Amino acid sequence: MNLNKLGWNQHFEEKFHEYKNKGYKVGRIIAEYKHLYNIVTEAGEITGEVTGKLRYMAEGPQDFPVVGDWVVISPLPGEDKAIIHYILSRKSKFSRKVAGNKTEEQVIAANIDTIFQVNALNSDFNPRRIERYLTLIWNSGADPVIILNKSDLIENLDEKLEAIQTISTAVPVHVISCFTGEGLDELSQYFKEGKTVALLGSSGVGKSTLINKITGENVQKTAEIREDDGRGRHTTTNKELIFLSEGMIIDTPGLREIQLWGCDDGIDTTFSEIKKLSKKCKFRDCQHDHEPGCAVKKAIESGELEQERLDNYHKMQREMKYLELKQSHSAGYAERIKWKELMGQK
Repeated sequence: MNLNKLGWNQHFEEKFHEYKNKGYKVGRIIAEYKHLYNIVTEAGEITGEVTGKLRYMAEGPQDFPVVGDWVVISPLPGEDKAIIHYILSRKSKFSRKVAGNKTEEQVIAANIDTIFQVNALNSDFNPRRIERYLTLIWNSGADPVIILNKSDLIENLDEKLEAIQTISTAVPVHVISCFTGEGLDELSQYFKEGKTVALLGSSGVGKSTLINKITGENVQKTAEIREDDGRGRHTTTNKELIFLSEGMIIDTPGLREIQLWGCDDGIDTTFSEIKKLSKKCKFRDCQHDHEPGCAVKKAIESGELEQERLDNYHKMQREMKYLELKQSHSAGYAERIKWKELMGQK
């Protein structure tokens, strides 16, 4: 297997240099399970498991390999297995806060060039949810592309396209139908040798069907749309990197919770017009609520900006502040435990 076709480049070559001189090999994670990983190397596909040291040194889920990672390995002689020692520095990663109450980062996929944020145009269409996805994608380091699927199921396309345009004019938007084939040819421009595209979206938006259309094979299970609410059933259960004739694609399970993580820059990019308008406010610390001379509120009154968009902006800012507070509290608690253990040893 040619590593360049897998996305290997100068960035990873430089990071791997110190390990290469010690006799280690390198491979890319193409699938992950509970404790095992499928890895592709120059010699072919093998199964890998992390070392006890890596597991011990990991501070959280973010320190374990994910699909798309390049890992430093030691193949086991005579077996299609390897030990994973290190993860090479990621050039991009899509992360969110883990589901539930824990304050930890969950990396969904790594070393992605483009992220298809897939949405259904039928009853599940939600611009506010798209804003949350875009915020995470901008923060990932990958380029976002909005995919609007199931165009064959709606009649008010212009209305929904207008709603998308108010979210971001800087992001490419493609209207497609996996049923009729509309717009699918336009997606080929993103698949190039060594480039990785990831699909992200809620359950039932048609990601698995889109994967099958792109690959020309039934590589992913699909499910019919439910008649009661117009939503598809969630089918993908594991993240997987799939090779194409040109480039690669990563399918991911539908995300039921889109919780923010480290998204200050992502929020500013997603809501760039609010950031720009705020510079014209009379007060530097304007909260865009009832302050006099607020350029943001003036834009809402004139119809230039939607109130719902501002509300979502405020909501995500509050979430980030709360998350930062919880992280600070967790770090302080961990430090106290560490000192208690040290004092106990003495």
